Amino acid sequence: MATKLTSFSKLLITLLILAGVFFGGKYILNNTNLGQDLKNQAEKESNSDNNTSQKKGKRDPNTLRVQLVTWGGFAPGLYYNEGAAANTQSRFYKDYGFKVDFKIENDLLNAMNGWMAGEYDALVLTADAFPLFTSADDINAFKPLAFLQTDWSRGGDAVIVKRGINRANDLKGKRVAVAVPSPAQTLLNNTLEAAGLKYSDVKVVPTSDNLKAAELFRTDDVDAAVVWSPDDLLATADVPGSKILLTTKDQSHTLGGIMFASENVIQEKKNMFHGLYEGWMKAVAELNANESNRNKAARYLAEANSLTIDDAIGMMENVYLTGHGDNVNFFGLNSAYKGQKGQDLYEKMAKKFVETGDAPKIAPAWRSVIYTGAILAASDNLKEPQYDAEKSKEFNKTTVKEVSAEAIASKPVSINFPTASYNLDENAKTIIDLQFADLAKSFANAKIRIEGNTDNVGSSESNVILSQKRAKAVADYLKQQYNMPENRFIIIGNGFSKPVEGCAANQDEACRSKNRRTEFQIIPN
Repeated sequence: MATKLTSFSKLLITLLILAGVFFGGKYILNNTNLGQDLKNQAEKESNSDNNTSQKKGKRDPNTLRVQLVTWGGFAPGLYYNEGAAANTQSRFYKDYGFKVDFKIENDLLNAMNGWMAGEYDALVLTADAFPLFTSADDINAFKPLAFLQTDWSRGGDAVIVKRGINRANDLKGKRVAVAVPSPAQTLLNNTLEAAGLKYSDVKVVPTSDNLKAAELFRTDDVDAAVVWSPDDLLATADVPGSKILLTTKDQSHTLGGIMFASENVIQEKKNMFHGLYEGWMKAVAELNANESNRNKAARYLAEANSLTIDDAIGMMENVYLTGHGDNVNFFGLNSAYKGQKGQDLYEKMAKKFVETGDAPKIAPAWRSVIYTGAILAASDNLKEPQYDAEKSKEFNKTTVKEVSAEAIASKPVSINFPTASYNLDENAKTIIDLQFADLAKSFANAKIRIEGNTDNVGSSESNVILSQKRAKAVADYLKQQYNMPENRFIIIGNGFSKPVEGCAANQDEACRSKNRRTEFQIIPN
C-alpha cells in the first residue's frame, strides 16, 4: 500500500533537489570546461552590459575606470587585474572588493576631457609634465592629486642626431623636432643643461607627438629629434650617418610615470584607491621575482594594445617598474633618500614650461598636488625585501678606455678655490648643488668624469697634481652629500694643458679665470 508524503517530507525533498541542483551546478561551473565557458560568456555579457551603461552615462560605483597609454610601465596593473576589462577574476576584486576597468587612450587631450566629464577616475602622465595640467585653472579646479609612481623610463625615450653631432654640446643652434607640450621637452632640456646650454640655444621644431618627430627626422628639415623606442633604432637606420645620442637608460631618472585623480574622487573612493595602490605594488614585486609572471603580464599588455607579445616584452624592458620603496622615495617620505624625487622633476619643469610659453603660470607646489595616503596605508603590509626601493647602480672601477671616452655632454662650471688649495668652501658647494647635482641625479646610471683645470701660474707638474686634487674634492662632496657610489667618478687633473678656446696664452685675468674651471662630463656606462 502506497504511503502519502507528509508536507514536511515534500518540503525536505524539494530542498534536497534544489541543493543538488545548486552544488551540481557549482561543480560544473568550477571543475569542467563547459562550466568555464559558461562563466566566460557570463563575464563578457556582464562587461558588455557595464559598457552599455557607461556609454549611457551610468557608472558602476564599485568600478574604478583608469586611463592608460601604450606603455610598458602599466603591465603590473593589467597583470593584477587579469586583463584590461573589469572582471570578477581580477585580484583587485578578489583581494579588495572592487573592479578596475583599464582603458587605452593615447590622446591625452581626449583623456583629460573625459576625466573632467567623469568618464575616468584616474589618468596617467609623467611627473615632469604634470605642471602643464596643474597650472591650468580649468583643470586645477578639480584638484588633481598624484598618488602612485608607476615607472621610470629606461630606454623608452631617446635623443637622435644626424651626422656631425657627436655630443649634446654640438646641438647649439641646431633644429630639433620635439613634441610640444610633452615630456619630450624635459628630456631635451636636461640634455642641453648637461652641456651648459639653454633650451633657447636650439631651434625647437614643434610636433604633436614623438611619432611625428621621428617622421620629421627622416627629412632635411631637422638636425635632431626626441623620439620613442623603437623609432630611435628605426629612424637612425633610415638616415645615413645618424645615431642615437642618448636614451633614458643614460638619463635614467628624468621621466617618471605617475597616476593621478581628483581630490573629491579620491576621498569618495579612498578604499578603492588604497587597494589599487597596494595591489599594483604587489604586482610589481611578483613581476620582478618571476619570469612567468612577466610573460603573463606581457600577454595582457599585448592584448590591451593590439601588439605582439614580443613587442610587449620589448616595451617592458624599456622601463623600470617602481615598487613600494621607490614610491616612498619618489613622494618624499624617506628623509634619508638623496636621489631624484617627484618634487625635483615637477618644480623644475613648472618653471621651465613658463619660460617656454607652454604653461600660463607657475604650477602649485608639489606638496599641494600629491596624495600619500595610499602609500602610508600600505606600508605595514609591504615590509618584505621584495618591496624595497631600487638600489644605486653599482659601477666598476675606472678603465683606461673611460678616461678618454667620448662624453655624451660636457658642462664647464667655475668653482673658485683659494690659491694653491683644493678645499671646497660653502660657496663652491652651493655652486655644485645648483649647477650639477640635479644633472647627476638625472643621469644616475651614467658615469661622471670630473676634470680639474688651472691657469698657468706655477709649474706644470704642481698644477696637474692640484687640479686632480680639486676634481677629487668635488667628487668626494657629491659622494658624501648625495650618496653617490665611489666608482661612478672618473677623476682627471689636466693642469693648464686644456685651456678654453681663445685663452691658450692665459693672457689676462679674465682668461686665467676661465681656465680655472671644473668640467663635468657624462660618460655612457
